[in-house]
Amino acid sequence: MVLRRLLRKRWVLGVVFGLSLIYFLTSTLKQEERTIRDRNLLEARDKDRPIPWKIRFNLGNSSRQISQCRNSIQGKTLLTDELGYVCDRKDLLVNGCCNVNAPSSRQYMCKSCLANGCCNIYEYCVSCCLQPDKQLLLERFLNRAADGFQNLFTAVEDHFELCLAKCRTSSQSVQHENTYRNPQAKYCYGESPPELLPI
Repeated sequence: MVLRRLLRKRWVLGVVFGLSLIYFLTSTLKQEERTIRDRNLLEARDKDRPIPWKIRFNLGNSSRQISQCRNSIQGKTLLTDELGYVCDRKDLLVNGCCNVNAPSSRQYMCKSCLANGCCNIYEYCVSCCLQPDKQLLLERFLNRAADGFQNLFTAVEDHFELCLAKCRTSSQSVQHENTYRNPQAKYCYGESPPELLPI
């Protein structure tokens, strides 16, 4: 009852409005400062100096023991682990790695991939991209990455994360922003976009 009467007073409403306005203005100014700072950092980068990429490439078939694996997670039936194995979801071990002894497990699977590095299946794209001989191709891509991609790819830490990001459907895979250039090969780790198929 007392609270209801207090809220009906104009000065209380004025104080609430004033505090809301102050909060709005300070948060807007902080956002503007962050935007200006980020823009200045991007403009300050020397165009002739290559970006200091953080990517660590794996050692391929090394003898290192791995107790936990990251994997591509999203596949309904297939998954790819960070060692390059593709397996059925049912053959995934509790540590996140594919069971290498399962009949469905294959390492560096490029079964649905074309010569240009575009694949029909996302998990095969990631697995194929993880092949050690793809390192030079990926380094060339990183050194030529457009400004728009730099924010995405500078956040990537290693070979596996790079392949996950690179194989996701990108603007290179689509035409007119609404149709795939090649619906049968829309996941690409290569340098060139999928070949444009006639409609």
